[in-house]
Amino acid sequence: MGHMGHLKQEYRDLVRRLDAGTVGLPEPVDPTAWTGWKDILEIMYTPEEAAIGAKLPVLPSSLRRVAKQVGMSEEELEPKLNAMADKGLVMDLVSPTSGKTRWMLAPPVIGFFEFSLMRVKDENIDQAAMAKAMGAYMYGDPAFAEDVFGGETTIGRSVAHEGTVAEESSEVADWERAQAIVKGARRHAVSICYCRHKAEHLGRACKAPQEICMSLDAGADFVVHRKFGREITRQEAMGLLEEAREHKLVHIVDNVRDKPTYICACCGCCCGQLSAINQWDLQAVSPSGFLPRHDEDLCTGCSRCSRACPISAITMEPKRQPGKPKNTLRPQVREERCIGCGVCAIACPKDAMPLRRSETPRPLPVNSMDKTIRMAMERGRLAHLIVDEGASRGHQFLNGALRALTRLPPAKRALASEQIKSRFVAQALKSVPDPTG
Repeated sequence: MGHMGHLKQEYRDLVRRLDAGTVGLPEPVDPTAWTGWKDILEIMYTPEEAAIGAKLPVLPSSLRRVAKQVGMSEEELEPKLNAMADKGLVMDLVSPTSGKTRWMLAPPVIGFFEFSLMRVKDENIDQAAMAKAMGAYMYGDPAFAEDVFGGETTIGRSVAHEGTVAEESSEVADWERAQAIVKGARRHAVSICYCRHKAEHLGRACKAPQEICMSLDAGADFVVHRKFGREITRQEAMGLLEEAREHKLVHIVDNVRDKPTYICACCGCCCGQLSAINQWDLQAVSPSGFLPRHDEDLCTGCSRCSRACPISAITMEPKRQPGKPKNTLRPQVREERCIGCGVCAIACPKDAMPLRRSETPRPLPVNSMDKTIRMAMERGRLAHLIVDEGASRGHQFLNGALRALTRLPPAKRALASEQIKSRFVAQALKSVPDPTG
């Protein structure tokens, strides 16, 4: 934290609060990246907003609890929270059943980074300056990428394009299919792709469509309410999936099995998650569970699969053929890098790159609580989540957290117990049978 003395106290406290969440805003070492990091804070937050943000919970809470934590009356605090929510700094989540509103501090991603550029114009934010600051911070130093994408549990997962999987559709689970995810959502919204909008401000956007990234259910509720996007019908949402296919974009969805809150249509040149793979060689996107299997008989060696791959996971290598004076080219897939998106299968004119089930699928969090627990644990922040955040949240939160903890494999349960330093949780985890045994 060598540069922290150059920040006002409000921003110092805010950074510490953000860093207590599953996704933080770590200080970079590179001087240009550090300037971008400082600019992000000062562009997005006034000093007063930073001071409020530094005291906000990182999980959804009632206005009463938030006001108590911030040290203001509910009447004084609510309009300030509404102003921050209009900028995407705070999220107000309304239960579709009870109608009750819960408030939380928005993380950098998925959070105020995206919200800052999900509108074509935003009177509250200097979008050009924000894009420049994020470009310097995110691409000039690996600190942020390593914090966000350095754990086994990623924010997003890839979903293979419809029709690219060789198995019968009945063998592909609904949570593995973008169409099924869209059909199963109660509400849909579309927004400007923040990544391509940011690239546009930096003068390096590609020609892929911008208004194509979708929010679902609770995500759509917030996006529509705060005007970060517009509501669309289920049929329009299905059309956006087809548009993404036409442009050979990658479906990246919320990395949960139940009720994902977004589906993005991502390109390898602009997308922050795919860029983390390309630039920093991080496994920033959880694979779909499928891998391309090259069909030697159908392949002509045209290399379209390799050129289309958004993360350069396919190389063309020469192969000697009997009776032919020249080598032919054949695709070689780096399976440890591949995310199983199916873009190569779409690009192949001979249908020679169908996707088949991977033999080593990565674990998939069941729901948002499961994902939050896993990400917090992998980043050494579980104690804060359970002890500091959970202490005043009541039995419902703690019971949900305990269920998520007991779904962990034994080795990770032991790590969780060590982080929490709680005899009660440690004993509870020991009492759970090994699900792999």
